Amino acid sequence: MAKNEGQIVIKKYANRRLYNTGTSTYVTLEDLAEMVKKGEDFTVQDAKTGDDITHSVLTQIIFEQESKTGNTLLPISFLRQLITYYGDQMQMVVPSFLEHSMKAFTEQQSQMREQMTRAFGETPLGKNLQLPMQMVEDQVRRNTEMFQQAMQMFSPFMTPPAKETKKAEAKDIDELKEQLRALQNKLDNL
Repeated sequence: MAKNEGQIVIKKYANRRLYNTGTSTYVTLEDLAEMVKKGEDFTVQDAKTGDDITHSVLTQIIFEQESKTGNTLLPISFLRQLITYYGDQMQMVVPSFLEHSMKAFTEQQSQMREQMTRAFGETPLGKNLQLPMQMVEDQVRRNTEMFQQAMQMFSPFMTPPAKETKKAEAKDIDELKEQLRALQNKLDNL
């Protein structure tokens, strides 16, 4: 899609329509999701006020993806924990922590894919093979530990997670395992 002065600008009108000023076309949330997946950077502005509403539109895209596909990336325990940080002293730290965590996860995901390609080659099975469960579990565990350590740095008197939180984390890992098993079964059937 065309860019306007180096930046793609999407205007959102009162009737909820989204207009790409670079291509002079109306777009949908699904189109914006595809732009994100392609790595295209854009901002969304309220057409009347000119306010930057990119954050709320991206959040809306996540909501649409979660409800449309039925595949949730955000476990309930994570959403609950995130909500507890609103208004908390840690609220300012969470966005940068999540940003760095996602960057690290993306980098590690690329490394894991490279290792899988080396191990299984460029066969159709190797291309479609999902990450082994153990690697994913280890990554989730490392991220959880890193998050807890970061929170303790800012609140040295913080108590360790409650038993319920540990149960929720175990449940999330079990859900990830089940999803990976289902994906592996689909691959095996192919």
